[in-house]
Amino acid sequence: MAINENVFSNTEITVTYKPRCCANSGLCAQQLSNVFRTSVIPWIDLEGAKTDLIINQIKKCPSGALAYHLKQKEVA
Repeated sequence: MAINENVFSNTEITVTYKPRCCANSGLCAQQLSNVFRTSVIPWIDLEGAKTDLIINQIKKCPSGALAYHLKQKEVA
């Protein structure tokens, strides 16, 4: 069975969320509620915190439902 991912991006980072993998522990929403919002759609707002804070929170995800990759900056 396929796992449908949700993808959220800004200029620095792309975050993926796999709802079927989520353990619903609520750590993301409790600890970084400006980004991981439970009552607003889209529920992930990458403009709500600095990228390093978002990455640190994603690393705390106990189920692995959240993942990220940084976008490469163009060299002039």
